[in-house]
Amino acid sequence: MASNEEITGPISQDDIEAADKLKNEANEYFKRQSYNNAIELYTKAIEKNPKNAVFYANRSIANLRLENFGYALSDASKAIELDRAYTKAYYRRAASYMSLGKYKLALKDFEYVTKVRPNDQDAKMKYNECNKIVKKIAFEKAISVDKKEVNIADSINLDAMTIEDEYDGPVLEDGKVTLKFVTELMEFYKQQKKLHKKYAYKILIDVKAYLQKQPSLIDIKVADDKKFTVCGDIHGQYYDLMNIFKLNGLPSETNPYLFNGDFVDRGSFSVECIFTLFSFKLLFPDHFYMSRGNHETLDMNRMYGFRGEVTSKYTAQMADLFTEVYNWLPLAHCINSKVLVMHGGLFSKDDINLDDIRKVDRNKQPPEDGIMCELLWSDPQPMMGRAPSKRGVGCQFGPDVTNNFLQRNGLEYIIRSHEVKNDGYEVAHDGKCITVFSAPNYCDTMGNLGAFITMNGKDLKPNYTTYEAVPHPDVKPMAYANSFFSMLCQ
Repeated sequence: MASNEEITGPISQDDIEAADKLKNEANEYFKRQSYNNAIELYTKAIEKNPKNAVFYANRSIANLRLENFGYALSDASKAIELDRAYTKAYYRRAASYMSLGKYKLALKDFEYVTKVRPNDQDAKMKYNECNKIVKKIAFEKAISVDKKEVNIADSINLDAMTIEDEYDGPVLEDGKVTLKFVTELMEFYKQQKKLHKKYAYKILIDVKAYLQKQPSLIDIKVADDKKFTVCGDIHGQYYDLMNIFKLNGLPSETNPYLFNGDFVDRGSFSVECIFTLFSFKLLFPDHFYMSRGNHETLDMNRMYGFRGEVTSKYTAQMADLFTEVYNWLPLAHCINSKVLVMHGGLFSKDDINLDDIRKVDRNKQPPEDGIMCELLWSDPQPMMGRAPSKRGVGCQFGPDVTNNFLQRNGLEYIIRSHEVKNDGYEVAHDGKCITVFSAPNYCDTMGNLGAFITMNGKDLKPNYTTYEAVPHPDVKPMAYANSFFSMLCQ
C-alpha cells in the first residue's frame, strides 16, 4: 500500500487541484479521528499527485494513530525521498522507528534535521530528548548484563514491608487471594485507591510461580453444557473491564474467561486492570486464562504508558518484575481441540502445527520474526496468500493460509484480537478467523464498540455481545506514556 505509487510523467494542474481538495477532506476526517477514511482520501490524493510529500507525511501520521507502524514508516520515508528539507516527515519517520523500538534510527533522523537546519530549536530539542532515551536504554542494557542472574521475584523481601495503620484496602488472607479480596479490590479501585505494595508484590510473585509451570500453548476443556467467554484487548480501560463483568458476570468456576492479551498500555488504569486480572487468575487458575499480547513487552510498556504508570504508582523495581512475569504468559490457548486463540495471528510459514507452538521457549522478549513474534503481531488480510505486515512486525495472512492451517491441525476456526474494530468484532475468512476487541472508544477517540465472545462446549458456536464505553475518571489515555512519543505524534 504505502509508497508503491508510480511517479510517471507531468501532473496536470487539474490533478494538482483535485489532489489538494482530497487532502483537505482527509484532514477533516483526521481531525474527527476517522483515520481509515482519512487514509483512503490521502491515498486518492496521492494517486492524483504522487509528487507531494505532504500527502505521504499526512498519511503516515494517520497510520501511526492506527498502529500501522510499517505503513507509517514507508510513507514517511517516501515523503523524505520527495522533499529532503521537509522536517515534519523526519518527525513522522522518527515516531515510526520509535514505535518499532528502533530508537537509534529515530535519533539519526533528528540528527540529520539539526545538521541541515541548525537554527531549528524544535528539532534540536527533539534530538536531545531522543538522545536521552537512547542513552537511558543503553545504560539499562549495560546494568541488566551485570545483573542478568538476578531474579527479581526472588529478591523481594515481603517480610520487610509493613502494612500502615491507615491502609483501609483489601487484605490477602494467609497470603492468598480470596473472592472477598478481589471483590473488595474492584470496589477499591473504582474509588481510585491503591492496593498496598506488599499485596501487589505478593500477587506478582505468586502469578509468576504459577505461570512458570504452564506450557506455551494451554489446552482448555469446556463441557457441552457450559459457557466460555473470550475477551480481546482491554488496554488499561478499567471501567470498561468492570462493565464486561457487569454484563457477563464475574469470573468463577462456572463462568470461565480467557482474556486474549493487551491488558495494559494506552489506557491510564492499566495497573488496576492487571491486578484485577491476576487476582482472578490466582483465585480460579483452571477457569481464568490470560494470553500474552504484543503490549506485554518491554518496548511497548516503555512507550505506551504501562511502565510509567507502574513506576508512578509503585516503583521501577515493580515495573521490572512485571516484565519478568509477562515473559511467562502463555502464547495461545486451544478450546476443546477445535478453536485456537492467540493475540495476533498465523504464520509466515505453512508447516507450523500446534506442537510447534507448545515447544516455543517463551521466557523472553519476543524476537522480530518466527512463531512467537507472529502469534503476538500478525494480522489477517482479505487477499489470498501473505503480505508484509502493515505494522512492520509479523505478517499478514489470507483466507487460504487460515484454511490450510485449520485443516492441517484439525481445528474449526481461530479467534484473535490485536485490532480495533468498529463493531468490537469482525468475522473474516469465511467465518474461520474472528477478531474480538474489548476496549470500547479506544483511547477515548476511536468511537468503536467493545465486544466479547461467548460459546458453549457442545458446538463452540461464537455469540457476540457488544457494548459502548462507560464513563471513567478524568485521567486521559496515555497519561503515563513517554512524553516524547506523544510529542512526536502531534
